[in-house]
Amino acid sequence: MSELRLEELSAATIVAVNSLGLKPGQEQFVSPVSYSAAAAVVPAKSAWQRVVLDGDRVVGFIHGNFDPDAAQEEFRAALWRINVDADVQGRGVGTFAVNALIDEARSRGVDRLTVLWERGEDGPEEFFLHVGFEPVGETPYGEVIGAIEL
Repeated sequence: MSELRLEELSAATIVAVNSLGLKPGQEQFVSPVSYSAAAAVVPAKSAWQRVVLDGDRVVGFIHGNFDPDAAQEEFRAALWRINVDADVQGRGVGTFAVNALIDEARSRGVDRLTVLWERGEDGPEEFFLHVGFEPVGETPYGEVIGAIEL
């Protein structure tokens, strides 16, 4: 892999992001990126969406959200979604993206970043634990609430 870089999600990159491949079994844990893009239109001030590029190729997407007024603490500074193309999973793309979100959180004075995930075979739990999230609770729907103290 060449040097990874980030760009804001744009009309020029959203098609490539929506075309990111998944490994078999991962589709049950991921909704289309366009859902995140659409959801970000209303609270645009709180959404932080970036595309990860390897050279000119889109290889990943990350959506963070910063809403200090959110009623639930786990939604005040959160990783809402991360997608890494199946062909490059395990090569540091996801870690690069999460570290960029952590840097953004720190620059905003945030001291805790959260994420929700579903447990299951082929799910994202191993990745989230690998990048430093620790389980701190569970939603009423059985999703794990993970957090990184910054």
